[in-house]
Amino acid sequence: MFACNSPYVPKPRGFFKIDFPEKAYQVFNEPGFPYTFEYPVYAKIERDSSFFGDTPENPWWINIDFPQFNGRVYVSYKQIGANRLDKLLNDSYNLTNKQSVKASAINDSLIATDNNIHGTYFRVSGDVATANQFFLTDSTRHFLRGALYFDTTPNQDSLKPVNAFLVQDLMHIINTFKWTR
Repeated sequence: MFACNSPYVPKPRGFFKIDFPEKAYQVFNEPGFPYTFEYPVYAKIERDSSFFGDTPENPWWINIDFPQFNGRVYVSYKQIGANRLDKLLNDSYNLTNKQSVKASAINDSLIATDNNIHGTYFRVSGDVATANQFFLTDSTRHFLRGALYFDTTPNQDSLKPVNAFLVQDLMHIINTFKWTR
């Protein structure tokens, strides 16, 4: 009863201003890699050197970093033959479904490009660790999986403008993706 000594004053509504860079792309075509694609000029690519404390199973795992957004697309590549396609597909679906604890919805879209690339794009709604995931394959030799993470506490409302901006880049990566061997 005596705890409040001053009148309540509501705070004005405000939002952080996010300056998005202009869309422009460059080609990722490193010698020896089994794939190539176009990625944003405001991103940088690094080889993934650690997989839960171990080394990745092959040298073609990369991370596409978006430093100005504290975001990263983890890209893993596996060869079909050494790995069974049905197991790789199940692993991809299971990794996406792990988000269902916090997800309000999981929507998937089939991918089919002119470059004999097939796959699925997952859009996960809610306060989840990764709202955008995908896998690409030719069903006989190659399998690639990507997932966009942010180095922050998941909050769908706060991340919505950045997610919307980066989804366009993920779609560009997918649509320009090609196997090199």
